[in-house]
Amino acid sequence: MTIGSRPAVFFDRDGVLNVAVVKAGKPYPPASLEDLRITPGAPAALDALVGAGFLLVGITNQPDVARGAQRREVVEAINRALLSALPLSDILVCYHDDPDDCACRKPRPGLLLEAADRYAIDLSRSFMVGDRWRDVEAGHNAGCRTVFVDRGYAAERPGPEPDRTVKSLDEAAAWILGQVAARRDAR
Repeated sequence: MTIGSRPAVFFDRDGVLNVAVVKAGKPYPPASLEDLRITPGAPAALDALVGAGFLLVGITNQPDVARGAQRREVVEAINRALLSALPLSDILVCYHDDPDDCACRKPRPGLLLEAADRYAIDLSRSFMVGDRWRDVEAGHNAGCRTVFVDRGYAAERPGPEPDRTVKSLDEAAAWILGQVAARRDAR
């Protein structure tokens, strides 16, 4: 699906841009701003992508707000901290839970489509980087190429296969940059 002309890289927040809190093999977002730790290598990896002409956008599900386990103000404070530390243009958030049946909760592509409309993004030239099957499926549903950052969580991967599986954000950025170079060389 093409909406605009700019390529973008979309990133899941928890587990990709910042370190997830893992309990019993399952990832969780940081509970507070004090718990926020940016993923090692993230600034350099994202700088390289910006240097290659990509717009960078965070895309995150935050269902704990709908569940009453987190306050929206805390999510927004964490997002502001990430926006000030990393070269992201925006972080779009779904505050719903699955029973809400909204269009924005990954694996649905609503947040990616919203970003594409807002920033004139060409989704067919864009990538979604995530550490959960919902991220991969959302990217696939939006028409992006997908990168799965395998953190070894105890979770199923029922959705479509990603275009690439990597172990780190650095490796994801390197693969994306390699795809850009290959496309340029093919012209």
